[in-house]
Amino acid sequence: MGAPLSKEQDMIRKSAREFARKDLAPKAGERDRNEEYPADSLKQMGELGLLGMLVPEEYGGEGMDTVSYALALSEIAAGCASTAVIMSVHNSICCGSLTRFGTEEQRERFLRPMAGGEVIASFAMSEPEAGSDPASMTTTATRQGEEYILNGTKRWITGGATSGVFIVLAKTDPEAGHKGISAFLVTPDAPGFKVGRKEDKMGLKASDTTDLIFDDCRVPAENLLGQEGAGFKVAMSGLNDGRIGIAAQGLGVGRAALELSVQYAKQREQFGRPLAENQGLRWMIADMATDVEAAEGLIHTAAAMKDQGRECSKEASMAKLYATEMANRVAGQAVQIHGGYGYTKEFSVERLYRDARVFTIYEGTSQIQKIVIANEVLADQKKKKKGKK
Repeated sequence: MGAPLSKEQDMIRKSAREFARKDLAPKAGERDRNEEYPADSLKQMGELGLLGMLVPEEYGGEGMDTVSYALALSEIAAGCASTAVIMSVHNSICCGSLTRFGTEEQRERFLRPMAGGEVIASFAMSEPEAGSDPASMTTTATRQGEEYILNGTKRWITGGATSGVFIVLAKTDPEAGHKGISAFLVTPDAPGFKVGRKEDKMGLKASDTTDLIFDDCRVPAENLLGQEGAGFKVAMSGLNDGRIGIAAQGLGVGRAALELSVQYAKQREQFGRPLAENQGLRWMIADMATDVEAAEGLIHTAAAMKDQGRECSKEASMAKLYATEMANRVAGQAVQIHGGYGYTKEFSVERLYRDARVFTIYEGTSQIQKIVIANEVLADQKKKKKGKK
């Protein structure tokens, strides 16, 4: 499916698929029930190079292209969506931000172990009253000598209780709006750092989501990521990678739901014949397959444009919007095809249905993606009209 792949890209996809099917998929149901963090699987993924795919080779990464990364991430998501979200945040936002804005010392100290999976990183921007609007955050960072003192609370932080380093956004100039936001590298052993409540979520239950509390948290000034006041730029720079990553997660879950539905439809008999011979169900399968294929095309287009150094904000948002909405549709149809069985935890489609729901919410809701897409389309039309004059 999707655009033609190079031999290397196809090999990466097959390698990730083999690992996902042999290691992740068999454990996904139990990890979901027990809310068990996939530490052993993440260690293996680090050894396979899956946690430093976009990191340059000089810092211990694989230096791979975005298309390869999206292919691998979608395969991991098909095996276990909880593991995929950890991989996505770690790779897309955290490794990417350090690669782009880190000093040499920061890259050696943080990025190198991150690339090998020795340290898992998380991103902390959202707050109880600040989600899609970073400028309204209230967490502050005040310079005192060779340290910054952070105060505030972050919410919805993936890996809040398990990650070894966090990129934390805080206001160094509360009066300057988004231009007053700075980014900091914070480790869990920092004085004044505390993990808050763990969310009891609908899905992605093997990936912890918590509050982070900063109570006069002392962070060395050398842990400032980028320039003071450049935090918003740090956050926005990783948006395209992040949105392509979430789209790839949606693709993986959608494809897994489709494959399980096809298997079930061939095996399950009703009225003396397999469900797969029922015309109404065959049409559902056709819709699901078309949905999955279309999502993959959008993801590959956005990823390829990014690899070519082209502006791809619109395409990344389109991929994120379509693929995540697709995952919800297809997972819902999978439950319907399975009937009563699909509503039980005995069948994987129930978990896929719950896992898919958050994809349209985090890293920019579907509504935010539509704003981005509309703005880009309208701006393009304006440029075209000017060019004709």
